[in-house]
Amino acid sequence: MFEWFRCCLLGELTLNEQLLQACKELIDDAKMGCADLVFKEISLEILSRASHVLTERQFRQLAVYTSEKMKEKVSLEIQRELALNR
Repeated sequence: MFEWFRCCLLGELTLNEQLLQACKELIDDAKMGCADLVFKEISLEILSRASHVLTERQFRQLAVYTSEKMKEKVSLEIQRELALNR
């Protein structure tokens, strides 16, 4: 327990916090680089895998974060670029 406090005081992220951040980055990358339906499929896969490595609290955080990203609309410029790349 004291090790966790020492890490936090030194500004280091615990392994679980690093995993949570990596999952959020994967969600963000998928949002920017995929069509909406593909993004949702990838997001579900990320959530499925994350449930095995994150704490329950972190998994809930990631689920909320992912849900918010699913509700966001991609800018028209990005939508056009994705359509051209199909």
